[in-house]
Amino acid sequence: ISEVIGELQRAAGAAARIFELLQTPSEILSGANATQALPDPLRGDIEISNLTFSYPARRDIEVLQSLSLHIQAGETVALVGPSGAGKSTLFDLLLRFYDPDTGQILIDGVDSRKLALTDLRQCFALVPQNPALFHGTIADNIRYARPEASDTAMVEAARIAHADEFIHKLPKGYETPLGDTGLGLSGGQKQRLAIARALLADAPILLLDEATSALDAESEHLIQQAMPGLMSNRTTLVIAHRLATVRHADRIIVMDAGIIQDIGNHDKLVERNPLYRRLAELQFREDIGGRST
Repeated sequence: ISEVIGELQRAAGAAARIFELLQTPSEILSGANATQALPDPLRGDIEISNLTFSYPARRDIEVLQSLSLHIQAGETVALVGPSGAGKSTLFDLLLRFYDPDTGQILIDGVDSRKLALTDLRQCFALVPQNPALFHGTIADNIRYARPEASDTAMVEAARIAHADEFIHKLPKGYETPLGDTGLGLSGGQKQRLAIARALLADAPILLLDEATSALDAESEHLIQQAMPGLMSNRTTLVIAHRLATVRHADRIIVMDAGIIQDIGNHDKLVERNPLYRRLAELQFREDIGGRST
């Protein structure tokens, strides 16, 4: 007993903290406010109006300041800017992990705060920078987006995501067990599973949060090949520090300190926006006319 008593005490303390966290009530609830339903079929139109937000622990700092933006259904919009500009915070508000201090977010004309949380979050498919994979088989991880999906649909999603090839090379294929956080897979392989999951979810709005920033060149190339299939017929919002991944977006939004500085395509922003031009010069070594050197 003397050998293990220290570990037992640490485990008891950790368990107490875990249960305390699990019992903490959420501040974001559907409740009586969930009075409206989304139109069917959902188009994926997003209207952001006068959005202002500060994190609860830092009320004196406005992360987003009177932000207004209309994203049309089927449009691909890129969010660029330095760290702390408010890009990821905007994703958090779209998914309603937080409520804005002022303003509103409309999905196909419906206020997101008047929707049930499950209905709202089913509108979105998210591919984060660090995919959330869990202990289970590869099939389980892909099907997490839609547990009732058929094997055919799952394999097709993996094929479009360029994951099918490496999965077949694994000892048990789609039934290969993964360790926690996808232990046993490379960063590129994890990201392709996340893309397959997003494809299987078949949500009308796609959120890509730095999906290729931590990958090697070969993995990034494969994922870039998978992107057209993922983004087809969906409203897509992309956060990217690598401007090469967003040069062909319908619109690029330049953000800094919670404010939209400018909106346009790559060539126009290089010409007229100093912040975007500096970011582009660092990555592309572009001259005044926007020509690559």
